[in-house]
Amino acid sequence: MFAKLTGTIDSIHSNNVILDVNGVGYLISASSRTLDKIGGTGDRAGLLIETIVREDAINLFGFADAEEKEWFNLLCTVQGVGAKAALAILAVVSPEELPTVVAAEDKAAISRADGIGPKLATRIVTELREKAGKMMIGHTASTTARTAGTGTSSGLPPSEGGNPVMAANGDAVSALVNLGYGRAEAFTAVTRISRDLGENAGDVEILIRESLKELSA
Repeated sequence: MFAKLTGTIDSIHSNNVILDVNGVGYLISASSRTLDKIGGTGDRAGLLIETIVREDAINLFGFADAEEKEWFNLLCTVQGVGAKAALAILAVVSPEELPTVVAAEDKAAISRADGIGPKLATRIVTELREKAGKMMIGHTASTTARTAGTGTSSGLPPSEGGNPVMAANGDAVSALVNLGYGRAEAFTAVTRISRDLGENAGDVEILIRESLKELSA
């Protein structure tokens, strides 16, 4: 089982790279984001590796960092999402953005990936919202409520969990989306403002007004 391969880039193609490791060329599939990071032909490169063994093949998938690899494995747990689909998602939504995109249920962002339709995008955000509860998805929502003095560990997005602060956050996000903002950017703004408001975090009007100021800045 390979954990990491380091060698010289022999060639780069649209969705894979051939990495020469001591004279042995390894064909490694990777997202366009990773391929853009590692350099060009003749450069030294190191990739974290995920090996997927099938009856008819052993496939290597490479990642520029541990966060991308973690999200690849998480995406592959969703029914209907194979390795190629996971790489396609990582090509259009960075690992840094995915926690917010999933928490905000921004299906449109995920649907930009090749081969990902609306139904599958819905399944992805629904399933990963819970499976990634210990990651930023759950952490962001719970931190918001704790800061406001209400306390929660539900790991659910702001509009859920039966908490008034979370419900207010969800209403504010919906209002901003209706005004034309993307769900991910609206969620990020509302979460940040809610954290700063403290005891006023449950006031929807204040949340919307202050979030609009941030989004317009």
